[in-house]
Amino acid sequence: MLRLGEKVVIVADAFEQNLPIGDYGYVIAYDRNPDNAFDYVIRIPQANRNFYVTAEDVETEADLLVEEAERTTREALIDYALSTHNEKLFYQLMNGEAEQAEDIETSLKENMSQAEFIKQVNLRAWI
Repeated sequence: MLRLGEKVVIVADAFEQNLPIGDYGYVIAYDRNPDNAFDYVIRIPQANRNFYVTAEDVETEADLLVEEAERTTREALIDYALSTHNEKLFYQLMNGEAEQAEDIETSLKENMSQAEFIKQVNLRAWI
């Protein structure tokens, strides 16, 4: 739940009420009516109006900045991997961390002794 006075950015318009998508605003009230679909009342200074919005229509500015920083970092790493012909880094970035987790699991299994492996199999079978 957003705090009163928190700076938010409109990211969607679920009920097609002509919200200014991309503009910022401030949470000025909660809509506590259970019969209403809207969660917040926000003030958009640029439009000089108040809007009723759902929680899915707004994001905090800090969250959007973090997402943008992560996206920019990932793109920069991809560019670096392509320019240096680092195939391993490129595949790691493109396939995500799931492949990395699988590599760790396989390396752990290879380093296990036979007794430890049987113990792990029995433990998983018991669960």
